[in-house]
Amino acid sequence: MRRRLLILAAAAALPSCALAASKPAEVGGVTVVGRAPLSGAETAAEDAIGAVTTLGSDDLRPGAGSILLQALERQAPGVSLTNAQGEAYQSSLVYRGFEASPLQGVPQGLAVYVDGVRLNSPFGETVNWDLVPEAAIAGVTLQGSDPTFGLNALGGSLSVRLKTGFSDSGGEAEVSAGSFGRRHGELQYGAASDRLGVFVAASALHDDGWRRFSPTTLRQAYAGLGWREGPWSLDLGLTAADNRLTGNGPAPVELTAADRRAVFTHPDRTGDRFGQARLAANYRASDAMSLQAQAYAGRLSQRTVNGDATDAAPCAADDAILCLEDDGPVLTDGSGVAIPAFDGEGPYAVLNQGRTRTDRAGGAVQLVSTAPLAGRPNTFTAGASLDLGRTRFAASTLIGTLTADRGFAGPGVLVDQAGGPIAPVALTARTSYAGLYATDTWHATPALALTLSGRFDRAHVKLRDRIGTALDGDHPFDRFNPSAGLTYAFGGGVTAYAGYAEASRTPTPAELSCASPAAPCSLTDFFLADPPLKLVTARTWEAGLRGRRRTDGYTLTWSLGLFRADTADDIARVASDVRGRGYFENVGRTRRQGMEAQGQLAAGRWGAFVTYAFTDATFQTPLTLTSPDNPAADAAGLIHVRPGDRMPGVARQRLKASVTYQAPGWRVGVDAVASSGRPLAGDEANLTPQVPGYVVANLSGAIRLGQKVELFGSVENLADRRYATFGTFAQTSSVALSEAPGAANPRSLTPAPPRTYEIGLRVSF
Repeated sequence: MRRRLLILAAAAALPSCALAASKPAEVGGVTVVGRAPLSGAETAAEDAIGAVTTLGSDDLRPGAGSILLQALERQAPGVSLTNAQGEAYQSSLVYRGFEASPLQGVPQGLAVYVDGVRLNSPFGETVNWDLVPEAAIAGVTLQGSDPTFGLNALGGSLSVRLKTGFSDSGGEAEVSAGSFGRRHGELQYGAASDRLGVFVAASALHDDGWRRFSPTTLRQAYAGLGWREGPWSLDLGLTAADNRLTGNGPAPVELTAADRRAVFTHPDRTGDRFGQARLAANYRASDAMSLQAQAYAGRLSQRTVNGDATDAAPCAADDAILCLEDDGPVLTDGSGVAIPAFDGEGPYAVLNQGRTRTDRAGGAVQLVSTAPLAGRPNTFTAGASLDLGRTRFAASTLIGTLTADRGFAGPGVLVDQAGGPIAPVALTARTSYAGLYATDTWHATPALALTLSGRFDRAHVKLRDRIGTALDGDHPFDRFNPSAGLTYAFGGGVTAYAGYAEASRTPTPAELSCASPAAPCSLTDFFLADPPLKLVTARTWEAGLRGRRRTDGYTLTWSLGLFRADTADDIARVASDVRGRGYFENVGRTRRQGMEAQGQLAAGRWGAFVTYAFTDATFQTPLTLTSPDNPAADAAGLIHVRPGDRMPGVARQRLKASVTYQAPGWRVGVDAVASSGRPLAGDEANLTPQVPGYVVANLSGAIRLGQKVELFGSVENLADRRYATFGTFAQTSSVALSEAPGAANPRSLTPAPPRTYEIGLRVSF
């Protein structure tokens, strides 16, 4: 596998070999990229001082998973998905070794915006992909590190642009069905007059899940109203979602070998209800100057339920009551009374319940000037933003037993250990993120463009314990991040770029509330201590070449780039010796470096696309971490990380390719992704075999049944490969597995879906 990937990578890196590439040169017609979250601050793509990937609505085709995540994984260099939960909309997007994830506990290293509004949740900076109205997406831009995008842009930023009645007129209705009870329906419509434009979109999806006990239901809606009059424009956007996601996570390898659909323990459900309003204004004061302003407000209500095994057992000193392990502290209920031992179908289990309600509001103002500087073209942008959040979080743990199918059963006694590692939590967190930014691109010569940017961020996190005082805290953070770079056009469509950027992220309320090994929190968001954590900073260098060539017969685009990001005081979640719990700590320096190459070709009816990315993500500071279930840990359950050890979840090599053919009345395409292996979570010292690499191919096509009717279909995982994108360890031997009696291997993987089919009908009007 390694030799094949290296050979294919060398081919992808050569511009001449990009003739085998597969995507139209104009991706969705996008020729500019944003220099700040708000619209109006665009610059020509060839002036960008780092790598840029743009996708248009034509690139977002229905498939078996999230349309947005699926498109990025298959087409964007440097992007992969790590699916710890096994649910498509709960995948973590990994770009250059940095993550944007809906899962608490994942260090968030990407800033994500939808129409200029941060998608990162204030509580944990998590990114809930199920809240993006996919039927309304007009385009996506992925860029490397840039401080103007604010907090969490350590590895880069992802900006999603939604449709309007002015840009997308007409209607489209779509229905589809597929494997494992998948049903999907979607409706969108846009219309505009000279002054008014309206766009509405709604979609609904239900999937029984290919694994047991894994149904998912999504309902999304978006409505946009726009007004244009002379130099003024106003846009109002309303977004709503009501979703139920089930992702039952990794399972022991011996269990999946016996039954790939089996889950280890359940339930593991997340319910999201979301509503948001956004109002944006643009005023063009002159041909060279414009002003933009935006305000938004929204609420996310989230409920999580997670059933899991536990170390609870009858106490060695008194087997009539329960202890955390037979010689650990006594488990007590809400009255402080020891919980009596009880019988059940299987071993003891816990049900962790969490409730989060986040209210958020904010706004931004921005000035854009395209007036020449010293007689040369110049684009200057300056702005300010404010994002406020208030989160009420509550969590509790019930103790019961596991059923024969490893689900949670009663009696469901509340665990409340005063001063111990398991107790109800009630927390209010207030966040205030204020930023001032400026960026300028000046064309010193017709060939040379210089860019200088900077942003000052002030963050304030206040924590208030609603039960006691243990979680109280007040944490201010300040940081100025600069950026500088240049581009040089050699002629013939070839441009060189080089840039340096600094970015930062503050410790989140979730991390600040769970930073003590003496009081670890559960993997479903329990927060039990409040020592300080340091601000995370990243310094990124990147340089490369990109080019475009057009002839009467074909259009070819290509790029080749190198990057290095050095991060100080990175924050990671460390496992506790209490099963299912952990805590956050600064782990010193980390490094992510590598190269990315891509080529795209459009030649008549044929299109081709190929990308290759090498990402080396490593620890640079010696660490001693707790990993009690790692079979290679020492007698104390510790692993010792050395500088150069690879970070979990990051594949070193990724190769992507596709070929499409479009004829009058029909089209067909095949794409493939090849990935090398990645270390398991909990094996930061790289002591055990990694999650194996894989190659997976997909097929899609469509046939016109009339001028406005199209029949489409897809086959995901065409060769029915058995593979995984995430792995960790579990105490397998403590839970009886009827499918695999005697199983004891702690190695656990989240299996990827098998071959799946989908067929649908699309009608335009």
